[in-house]
Amino acid sequence: MDTPTDAIRFQARLLRPASPRSATWSFFVLPKDASAPLPSRGMTTVEGRLGGHAFKATLEPDGSGSHWLKVTRAMREAAGVGVGDTVAVEVWPAQKQLEAKVPPDLRKALAADPAAKAAWSRITLIARRDWVQWITTAKKAETREKRIANACSMLATGKREVCCFDRSGIYSKAFSAPEAAE
Repeated sequence: MDTPTDAIRFQARLLRPASPRSATWSFFVLPKDASAPLPSRGMTTVEGRLGGHAFKATLEPDGSGSHWLKVTRAMREAAGVGVGDTVAVEVWPAQKQLEAKVPPDLRKALAADPAAKAAWSRITLIARRDWVQWITTAKKAETREKRIANACSMLATGKREVCCFDRSGIYSKAFSAPEAAE
């Protein structure tokens, strides 16, 4: 993977999430000036290098106009870094967005509704990601169930995007980076 000349370079400290306590992943928050050149304040797929190790991942919005990245144990080990270390990072927008992981409850609901499933297959990767994010950010189980039902209904009637969805979290305060453990 060749590094493009417009790669965004910065240093980041790897943090352990406070919850769940058993997490094997870590994360870092991009400095605002590193996040600013990216194409979206919402989720965006990037390619890059973590401590010289190549990766492709989707950055999450932090709700403050920047992004954060979940760093898997495999990514951390490949880069030879540990939690608490400061690591050199390079990122650039990916040519192709990564497919959203469809949660099992949404997958089951789509399978039960042929019209919604057909519409799902025709929408863009970014639209799918927005639908998934809208559903998974519900704080209560009943809200999530209602959103899944509404999503299937809206998709089945031809709606392609979630209406009034703040994909950055800046206005809705729906997104944030994980809280770091002490």
